[in-house]
Amino acid sequence: MYFPYLRGKQFELKALREFSAEHQKVKSIVPIIEAVNSNYSTLNITIQELLANNIQFALIMNPVNGDFSHPNISFNIVNEQNGLLEHPDDWIPTYLFNGNPQFFRDVVLEAPYSQIMLVFRDAVDFVDNRTLNEIVSNEKVSYIVFNNGSAISRRSKRFLREIGKNIIGLNDCFNEKARNVDYLDNDDELFSEMPFYYNDDNLYGFSDYTALSSKYVEGGMMPYALAIHLTYQRNDDQIYIHHFVSDSNRTRADIRGKFSEAVRKIPPFYYENGITITKAVQDLINRANSGNEYPGLGYLKKLSVLNHLELTYRILQSNVN
Repeated sequence: MYFPYLRGKQFELKALREFSAEHQKVKSIVPIIEAVNSNYSTLNITIQELLANNIQFALIMNPVNGDFSHPNISFNIVNEQNGLLEHPDDWIPTYLFNGNPQFFRDVVLEAPYSQIMLVFRDAVDFVDNRTLNEIVSNEKVSYIVFNNGSAISRRSKRFLREIGKNIIGLNDCFNEKARNVDYLDNDDELFSEMPFYYNDDNLYGFSDYTALSSKYVEGGMMPYALAIHLTYQRNDDQIYIHHFVSDSNRTRADIRGKFSEAVRKIPPFYYENGITITKAVQDLINRANSGNEYPGLGYLKKLSVLNHLELTYRILQSNVN
């Protein structure tokens, strides 16, 4: 099972809607969605399409980024109009651990939900911390997403298995650089092995931030260098990520030219290495071959996310078969 962690930005939600339309009734991918915009229109559209396409999803009830970084703005989307109350089995109420155990006692465990998911993005020890032990042991809590890179993960995993929880390992796979031009120093690198080995670690599923950084960033200025990040299966048990970077990177001028430089590197890389092409990558190859104009940074990020979802789904399907 794959639980991609997605922020509720427009391009991430668009990628999710396109994926759900092409992969209706898929059970092996359950996106975790953290809202960032207090205007729920795009998120509501996404929820409706996921429900219509029979794609289960986890919705974070206490988001902390974007508009919700302000203490006076609360998240309140569960209502009769969007259908969530009518489909309790089609989504998973999810809470980020905020370091305040009392919040979990008073709010989470008292919420009118069952099958709750808790997300621990930082390293925590569920064994010796009596309060956390009590929280995760509650019968309402079914799913635990935790930092799979922490030193205490093995001990915690054993404890969570013993109390019958569905354990999901969260990995920050994207090796973020300070500047896009820095990806030229290592333009092809290991991304993840989790789709192939999470069962070996006795995990119910695995999670990552797709081909994006785990850090939430508001919209920025035009970059000096343009980078397109695409994951691909390099061999039988590894996913790599290739960074296709523009060449003329001394100024912010001519973003269309930078896009042309970066996108033209994609077809030879895929063809010469015999890499399976996803629908998202085909879109970029078509643009490289036709000379279509620069579609915008958001569109490119949407394709990076969509490519990773398509790739991971294909790997999971091949593992089953």
